[in-house]
This record gives sequence, structure tokens and C-alpha cells, in this order.
Amino acid sequence: QMELVESGGGSVQAGGSLRLSCVASGHTYNGRSDYCMGWFRQAPGKQREGVAVIDSDGTTSYKDSVKGRFTISKDNAKNTLYLQMNSLKPEDTAMYYCGASTLGWYSCLRHEFNYRGQGTQVTISS
Repeated sequence: QMELVESGGGSVQAGGSLRLSCVASGHTYNGRSDYCMGWFRQAPGKQREGVAVIDSDGTTSYKDSVKGRFTISKDNAKNTLYLQMNSLKPEDTAMYYCGASTLGWYSCLRHEFNYRGQGTQVTISS
């Protein structure tokens, strides 16, 4: 089993920044790096939506509405995935989840992760 633990959420005003972190561990993880990871979010009453994904070779993909504002990255030495969020908007308010997939890049592009964390809340006030 792979465990993912998110942190870094909080409440900020519109225009502000937050950096989310997701630490990976566990038997299934065991230091392997041949999986893709990503962030997705869900707001109350709304469907889950993918935000950004990153492949093992560093290839990234973003939801259109966050391009230019959010940056996904990972530090393999620290087993940590990051999401730097700048110029935040009230519509970015949601629970943010980290996910990992051992099923290939296209599963990540579809935000179909076989592992996910418990989430961290992001609230943006206007």
C-alpha cells in the first residue's frame, strides 16, 4: 500500500499564494519513481476536477484555468510532490487531494489514481 499525506492548505485572500505538499511512503511506494502523480480538487456540491499532473520524467499537464498560476513539481529525494499556487481566486476554493498512479501516464491525464491522500482544505476569500 502507498500512503500519501497532504499538507499546506489554509485560508488566504484572493491574489495570495499557497504551497501544497504531499509526502509519499509505504510498502508499495518503497522509493520507486516510475509512477505519475497529481493534484485534484473537489468543492462542495461540485464534481471532482483534475488540477495538475506530473510524470516520472517531469512532463506536466495542467487544467486550463490554473495554467500560469499553479506549478506542479516533485522532489524524488524527499518523496514529496508540490503544488505552488499563486494569484489564487475564490473559485479555487476546494479540498485538494494528492494522487499517484502506477497505471501509466494516460491514467494520470484522466486523473485516475490508484492511490490518494486524505486532502487538505484551501479557502480563498474575496
